[in-house]
Amino acid sequence: MFNLKTTLTGATLAALAAGTALANPYAPYEGTTLVVNFPAHPHYDAAINVLDQFTEETGIEVEVDQLQYLRMRERQTLELTKDEGDYDLIAYVVFSKADYVFADQLENLAKYFMNPALADPNYDQADLIDGYVQNIGVAGGEKGYLPGKMGSAFGVPFGSETSVLAYRKDIFEKHGIEAPTTYDELLEIACQIPELEPGMGGMASRAASGHQASHAFLLHLAPLGGQVFDDKWEPIINNEAGVAAANALKTIVDCGPEGGTTFGPAEAAASFKQGQSAMFLDSIAFAAGFEDETESTVAGNVGYAMHPMGVERASQTGGFGLAIPKNAENKEAAFLLMQWLTSKKGDLAVAMEGGNPSRFSTYQNEELNAKYPYSATFGEALEFADPDWRPIIPTWGSINADIGTTMSQVLTEGLDIQEALDGVAERTRATMDEAGYYAWQE
Repeated sequence: MFNLKTTLTGATLAALAAGTALANPYAPYEGTTLVVNFPAHPHYDAAINVLDQFTEETGIEVEVDQLQYLRMRERQTLELTKDEGDYDLIAYVVFSKADYVFADQLENLAKYFMNPALADPNYDQADLIDGYVQNIGVAGGEKGYLPGKMGSAFGVPFGSETSVLAYRKDIFEKHGIEAPTTYDELLEIACQIPELEPGMGGMASRAASGHQASHAFLLHLAPLGGQVFDDKWEPIINNEAGVAAANALKTIVDCGPEGGTTFGPAEAAASFKQGQSAMFLDSIAFAAGFEDETESTVAGNVGYAMHPMGVERASQTGGFGLAIPKNAENKEAAFLLMQWLTSKKGDLAVAMEGGNPSRFSTYQNEELNAKYPYSATFGEALEFADPDWRPIIPTWGSINADIGTTMSQVLTEGLDIQEALDGVAERTRATMDEAGYYAWQE
């Protein structure tokens, strides 16, 4: 790979020292080839479609290594530990932030946004959706993974997701049902549908053992007023709100489509797309597939509503972000690509290809809303996206797996919910104690 790092850094410093502005800020990097690591995901398929436009404008070539998510994570785990990595820019799923930052494997972006030769003054950071920036990009603030006076950005949201309710407009109209706005209404309708439409599940949901069952439980925990920990890292997952969230998930699965206890996100989405379920509460990323007449039998009959309200409104925040590895070869050029993709222009271009916007202005764009009418609802839902709906800490992997396994036992084996959550809380505290989270407590 052609390496311009030493020459380019010198050129940039010389230009700054002379007090001159580069007529074309991309010119020093023309001819550079960036190697980026993207997941196999609809948003990144859309992003790949606009990379030729980036190359045409900048002269910077982009080579994409696109992998299925689990393979991508495995490859990154290897690459980020090398002295010199193969990747200049990576996409990472939100809960990888804690692992990568804690291991000092990502570049702090402050020095790039401080560099006038690199930072576009029209980037408009304030236009980025707050919950996504907090959830995906910031570390070192409150709780270590949220904004705070000592927080800093290590990534930029790109391919961000929140939860919305998709429902069958035709079925709801047939039976005079309004889209649910509260959890009481949601659960009532979920169990009403199988009686009104024999053979149809009320709502398709993730429920498979492991991460999927945990995700589904947490999806309901925050709206119903719960959290995994209190402010002192004491587990409170087994309180009244936690029990309510588990009961909600069990009700949804019990009244859902046949085989629902084995569903991951793809299976739950397929159940809705094939007309086997009347509702689907999950990521906005699935909407494009629901409206694709080549693969969906319900296209044109889907309505979209905000995540129903429990004690409060709190939709999920998740998805992916972009980061520069500490061991990257072409860091400055990688920053320029990151900045271009997440700029107002780049965000809209990717969104028009079917990607998920990360900016308020993109969701307000008339052209986008004309092409994808559901975008307006998604933009409204983002006002309530909760950056703390799940903790992003280094110990989360094992805790998350335990929650998922236990929730699966609740759903498939009839394990008592209070007993199940008490066990999770006890094991979680032991994990946190071993990791040192109580070392400063008296």
